[in-house]
Amino acid sequence: MADKRRSGVSTGMSDSKPTTKAETDEDFLSQAGVGVLLRGALLKLVEARSEDPIGFLAEHFSNLASETENSPVGGGDGEHHSNVLEQQQLSRALWHIGLAHHSQRSAFNSNTRVAYDLLMQNGSRRHGAGGVKGRVYTELLRGLCSEGGLSVTASAPLLQRIRCHDHEAVPFELFRQGVLTCAVFTDYIRKSQCLYAAVSSCPERAADRALCQAVLGTLQEALETTSAWTDVARYLEASVKISPCKLAQAMAEAQGPDGGGMGPTMDAQEFEDSAAKLFLARLEPVR
Repeated sequence: MADKRRSGVSTGMSDSKPTTKAETDEDFLSQAGVGVLLRGALLKLVEARSEDPIGFLAEHFSNLASETENSPVGGGDGEHHSNVLEQQQLSRALWHIGLAHHSQRSAFNSNTRVAYDLLMQNGSRRHGAGGVKGRVYTELLRGLCSEGGLSVTASAPLLQRIRCHDHEAVPFELFRQGVLTCAVFTDYIRKSQCLYAAVSSCPERAADRALCQAVLGTLQEALETTSAWTDVARYLEASVKISPCKLAQAMAEAQGPDGGGMGPTMDAQEFEDSAAKLFLARLEPVR
């Protein structure tokens, strides 16, 4: 009898186990979703074309692990948890946006969409349709400028023009344009720093003001060849395409036939601020 009872129990368990236990390595990988994880990681790697594939994949899976570990399991301070979740999603959104340079437009737009959907998950849908909360959008833009190496003073005028009110719902196209503008602006500022280095004869000494003004004039002419707000990336393209010949000509004219003496100077920060104003003058405020 006991043998029969044991046999009956054994039979019942054997009927249920095949649905929960993988019989082969392939079954195990399939049930664990490893294939989906790897495909997603490899697609991101191909989009980003990272020079350090191993480091990129390590960071990718670290982000996924962090997301899993920090997932809510119930209870706790609702407001505190919402703030923590918002910061986590902002960090993940910044990471996704940084996977591809804005010049890789298709991948950049795709990653921006992923970031937008992530930020929509934290309360935006509960507050009605329309988009990401304006406060979260502005925080993201501030983070992009910071990660791009811009100081608070350098990014403040830009954010003032493209930010939204905290209570506003930001639709995707406006979100994408704001993210792209920040990405292009950080590259543009780097370009202006290179231009200053070109006119500065000595890194330890400020450059000649007349030379700086000549270069800024050439930069302004290049920017004025683009249509405002059609595609902000064209502003960067215009600054990059300043020909060395034209730049040299402007500098030669500024120096005069005698080569010019060392007159009034312009430091790097003033040059950068002046270049930034030229860029910002081409942008239309969001509101």
